[in-house]
Amino acid sequence: MNVRVLVVEDEQLAAEAHAAYVERVPGFEVAGVARSAGEAARFLASHEVDLVLLDLNLPDGHGLALVQRLRAGGHLVDVIAVTAARDADVVRHAVAQGVVLYLLKPFTFAGFRGKLEQYAAYRAELAQAPTEFVQDEVDRVLGSLRAGTGALPKGMSPETMRDVTVAVRDAGTGLSASEVAELVGASRVTVRRYLEHLADSGSVERRPRYGGGGRPEVEYRWR
Repeated sequence: MNVRVLVVEDEQLAAEAHAAYVERVPGFEVAGVARSAGEAARFLASHEVDLVLLDLNLPDGHGLALVQRLRAGGHLVDVIAVTAARDADVVRHAVAQGVVLYLLKPFTFAGFRGKLEQYAAYRAELAQAPTEFVQDEVDRVLGSLRAGTGALPKGMSPETMRDVTVAVRDAGTGLSASEVAELVGASRVTVRRYLEHLADSGSVERRPRYGGGGRPEVEYRWR
């Protein structure tokens, strides 16, 4: 049976895009689209939904307030935050209220699909689990939310990815691969792989940098 998804997004074009993305991922189907917290609450009261893709900035309140209302009413629907909110306190509150995954805007279809596939892996592990867990089984089920398609490509280290991410994010301007390499103490070729991965996932954007008499250089700017 497909995972039934409610898309909660107030911007019409974004809502349509997210719904279209859901339909492109095997094993998922759109149960409905809501443009506000109130509309989402009414839909959930009368329809079976497995997963909510939740924008946090809604016209009638914060998305996490909706989650809090659902939890208080005993509704255990799973929630993936799909939002531009990058504030650490918001992320912390989202985790505390049971948001299973957090997808930052803007993103590519590949990044969106990766989150849904992580969630699908979690559901598959949960479905195969016994009625009582041992520690390894708990670790495997919860680990499926943090591994799988969201993992780095082979040969990339989380430590270098963190260093490259921090360098670009904190720069406040575009940086070339050579400039990032100097900041993190790695080779230009190595750093460029990480920058291209970040660009493909939608975290940074590529821009041509013109100057001098040679070919334009590519710079990377945090979105």
